[in-house]
Amino acid sequence: MSVSAVVTGIGVMAGDGEGAEAHWKAVLDGRSWIQPLRRYDASRYSARLAGQIAGFEAAAVLPSRLVPQTDRVTRLALVAADEALADAGAAHRGYDDFETGVVTSNASGGWEFTHTEMNKLWRQSPDRVSVYEAFAWFYAANTGQISIRHGLRGAGGVLVADQAGGLDAIGQARRSLRQGARLVVTGGLDSSLDPWGWLSHVSGGEVSTAEDPAAAYLPFDAAARGSVPGEGGALLVLERGDAGRAAHQYGLVAGYAATFDPPPGSGRPGTLARALRLALADAGVTPAQVDVVFADGAGIPARDREEARVLAEVFGPGGVPVTVPKAGVGRLLAGAGPLDVVTALLAVRDGVIPPTPHVRTVPGDYGIDLVRAPRRAELDVAVVLARGRGGFNSALVITR
Repeated sequence: MSVSAVVTGIGVMAGDGEGAEAHWKAVLDGRSWIQPLRRYDASRYSARLAGQIAGFEAAAVLPSRLVPQTDRVTRLALVAADEALADAGAAHRGYDDFETGVVTSNASGGWEFTHTEMNKLWRQSPDRVSVYEAFAWFYAANTGQISIRHGLRGAGGVLVADQAGGLDAIGQARRSLRQGARLVVTGGLDSSLDPWGWLSHVSGGEVSTAEDPAAAYLPFDAAARGSVPGEGGALLVLERGDAGRAAHQYGLVAGYAATFDPPPGSGRPGTLARALRLALADAGVTPAQVDVVFADGAGIPARDREEARVLAEVFGPGGVPVTVPKAGVGRLLAGAGPLDVVTALLAVRDGVIPPTPHVRTVPGDYGIDLVRAPRRAELDVAVVLARGRGGFNSALVITR
């Protein structure tokens, strides 16, 4: 008998950093946190807008011993994990430590921490470099620190797949439940907006150079000219269906699939449609049963057009409402998919499809029904899509 994966807790670090419910309200209001970089002088860069978390002070919410040994992204992850576990009431479930685990995704590691320590190495001396540099930079730091903080000693892991990695982490957590785990903290976050990290974003050639925050990241818009990097993401608590009855349930992770595109120039088509169809089959639902799609929405015309073609191919032209609420926070790399999953769960709970902010004109030949204002609807099945640079495609199906 298959084991169902129930979402019993959610934690969000995005936008104003005030948690899942506050973020959900802001999403429905169409708020945006895309603004000029404010942590340093970014005037010399070609792009200067980013989706930034406002007002986050790690020292106010984390033990003082953790702050000097962690990068900003790990601090965000620790706070999101605290929120998700408290929301799930996991401390009262009585699980053995080895029945619980952590699987996260991080696409960029601890940029800011390493940037600071390498500056010490170059400008001062090797003995001024923090001993915590040995691990604070690493992709697995979030998983490790959450595991240590909460005593989650079972199955653990970290996945790196750019924008698609966060959904892959949730898919892996679901496998862990099927292999005997009782509770898994999963999802993803990223934060790489320091000068080193920002240079890596800009050098990719896909970041919008717009000066107006309302015109910078426009997924599926005729005026789209690039994406806007952001920071943050979400973590979820997944439990086995039999145990999850003791807690409130946001929904089920009913289906998941991932594919990898062939190399450019091969002449072979991309595989996003295959990932979508495999996820639907895994969930046991048909395209006609899907009520909403949370699209990847790259904000890059060629990629938007390709994704729109896939949606029209699988669901029919205009066959399902499509939304990209992360247009208000930016492209969050590993954090994007999990944040969309949380938004999808709350959309199903409240019966409302959140809007795609800023978008005004969708080309008619895209053949998609892009939601640009909150839309009331009975929602039972939601699909979340994520695509990463290098050919990663992931699809996740959420059901009531």
